[in-house]
Formats: sequence, structure tokens, C-alpha cells
Amino acid sequence: MMNVLVAGGAGYIGGIVSQLLIEAGHRVTVFDNLSKGHREAVPEAAAFVRGDLAHPEDIAAAMRQARPDAVLHFAGLTEAGESMQQPARYFRANVSNTLNLLEACVNAGVGRFVFSSTAAIFAANDALISESSPISPANCYGETKLMVEKMLKWFHAIHGLRYAALRYFNACGAVGPRGEAHDPETHLIPLTLRAALGLRPDIAIFGTDYPTPDGTCVRDYIHVADLGSAHLKALDYLDTHDTITCNLGNGAGYSVREVIDAAIEVTGKDIAIRETARRPGDAPRLVAASDLARRELGWVPRITQLPDIIGDAWTWMRAHPRGYQP
Repeated sequence: MMNVLVAGGAGYIGGIVSQLLIEAGHRVTVFDNLSKGHREAVPEAAAFVRGDLAHPEDIAAAMRQARPDAVLHFAGLTEAGESMQQPARYFRANVSNTLNLLEACVNAGVGRFVFSSTAAIFAANDALISESSPISPANCYGETKLMVEKMLKWFHAIHGLRYAALRYFNACGAVGPRGEAHDPETHLIPLTLRAALGLRPDIAIFGTDYPTPDGTCVRDYIHVADLGSAHLKALDYLDTHDTITCNLGNGAGYSVREVIDAAIEVTGKDIAIRETARRPGDAPRLVAASDLARRELGWVPRITQLPDIIGDAWTWMRAHPRGYQP
């Protein structure tokens, strides 16, 4: 059993992983400024510290309270399109604030660090993307995550901080009382399901002329429960290993049109589609090869079929049509 500090633990993935950590017997302290997360997403059994990674004194106070053996870092900004409009905001939130957290880890003697990275660091590729695939972020969001991965290498080399950098592909789905609720929402599956509920008039397709089979972007969708299990396995892996950097995806790509068609089938609702121009920073195709995670972590994704993933998200959204709002 460990003391674990979860930065960003009131968010979509962070809240679910916090619950999984508790169920595994760990003591969890969630640190979040609630700018994007929700207090209701924090497990009842977790301690909660409201603070901001931009303020080193807030992090130091959380470290004193949690006395963590490990830190899991989910906090930050995640929207690729927005990052191309507000690059300074993204470099500040994702790079500078993470540096504050890493310094606090060193000062507090934290031994393990699990980082929420992204597939957005890779160049678009028609083949499956492995850890050795070409790295060339198409947007500032991906660049910020790549910069943190580089910082982690040096913090390990100089300070001995053990770390796992987990490169997510597209997180989706829901687990029990916790699901995807962003404001504003920009992710395809929840937006499509909101249209199915009548909470928005349509779903937009940004670009129909990509070099893909149907002209729309192709992505690898991974259930958030499977992402969560990978974090626990990565934490255990750092018992006996110094570092790991690996992809987390299903290895299957679905286009925007295929996701919308699956949502129509799952919900039984008509969903209006609006075609519009490409967004800056969107890669045509990002699909994972996760062989390293399977081999080294012993990780196997369990919920891999798109209708099942969308079905879990639909169940949650029908119960929470306004997200965590009453």
C-alpha cells in the first residue's frame, strides 16, 4: 500500500484512476484547482486538497499532507485546436506547471511519477504507431507533452526519479458514476451523444478531405477503464524498473464518420451532421501499436469494441445529461 498524490484527480481520467487506486488499497490524495475538474468526481474515500500547480506553495502544502510515495499527474490542458490559438497558455499550464510539480517531488523525496502523455507527439502515420515511430507534434498541445517527457528523462538521470510516461490515444467511455464532462466539450463521442440527447443541434465533422478511406480523421479509441488499469500496472512496474514510456491504445482505428454511425446505432437516434473546414493541428490518422505496454506491463485492454465503448458513455450521459451539474 502506498500514499499516492493524484494531480488532476477531479478530472475525467484522474477521478476514475483515483477510485481504482483506492480499490487496490492505496491511500489517495487528490490535488486539483477545479478549473476543469469536478469535486463530485473525487472519490469519497480520497482526501482532497484544492490548489494550483502554478503555485509552488500549494503543491508543497499538498505534499506535506499526502506524504506521497508516488505522484500521478493528469492535470493540464488537452485541446489540440485550442492550443493552436493560445500557445502561451498551453506551455504555461502543461510545461511550467509540471516543472513546479517535478521540483516538489524531488524536494519531498517522491520516488515514482506516472505522467499522462499523449499520442499527439507523433507524426501522422498510415501504419500503426509504435514508440519508435517518428515524433513530430502537429500542434502545441503535443509539443508541451513532448517537452515534459524530455524533462522526465533528465529528472531521472539527475535526481533518480522513476517515471512512466503513458501516451494515450483517444480516451472514451465511462465507469460507474464517473464519465466525460468537459466545459466546453470538444471530444467527438460526448458531443455526438449530446446531439442524440437533443442538447445540441448537430455534430460537426471538421474536414472531409483527409487521405483516409472516407475523408475524415481516423483515431484509436481506448476505454477509460483500460487506461486506468494501465496506470496501476505502471505504478507496480516502477517497483522494479526505473522508467517506461509506452503507448496505450487498442490498435484499431475508427473514422469520425464511423464513430457517428456507431453512435446512431447504439442510441437509436437520428443525429444531424454538419460538415465544415479542417481544424489546425488535426493529424489525419493516429492508431496505436501497444505491444510494449502489453509485454512490459502485462496490460491487456478489455473493452475494445466501439459499440461497447459508446454504450458505456451513453449510459452515463443519459443519467448525467448536464454532466456533474444538478
